[in-house]
Amino acid sequence: MYLLDTNTVIDFCNSKLPEKSKNLLFEIQPNLSVITQIELFASTKISEKERNILTDFVNFSNVYSNIDTSIVDKTIEIRQLYKTKLPDAIIAATAIINNLILITRNIEDFKGINKLQILNPHQ
Repeated sequence: MYLLDTNTVIDFCNSKLPEKSKNLLFEIQPNLSVITQIELFASTKISEKERNILTDFVNFSNVYSNIDTSIVDKTIEIRQLYKTKLPDAIIAATAIINNLILITRNIEDFKGINKLQILNPHQ
């Protein structure tokens, strides 16, 4: 199972993913962190059409909106060990705790985090 980073959802909705990755996303039940959901809708530059597309995508997805103690503890550990930005640390912790592979093109943001499995959709 997979957890989609914000950039992956944006690339998918804007038809910027390679065919192989696009096909993968059509075959799976997308999983999102609540952080990704927030980031997708927080932009002030989002058009009504884009908002509708994103709303449909999020409604089709499984959103991990409960940041429980295990995710909190793992987030703190990631922040302390890797100096990762808080939103990225929460996304990474969500993936690790739920045994999900993170799909992101921002490999550098998550590089070296122990037990985090990453898939770059552009490779």
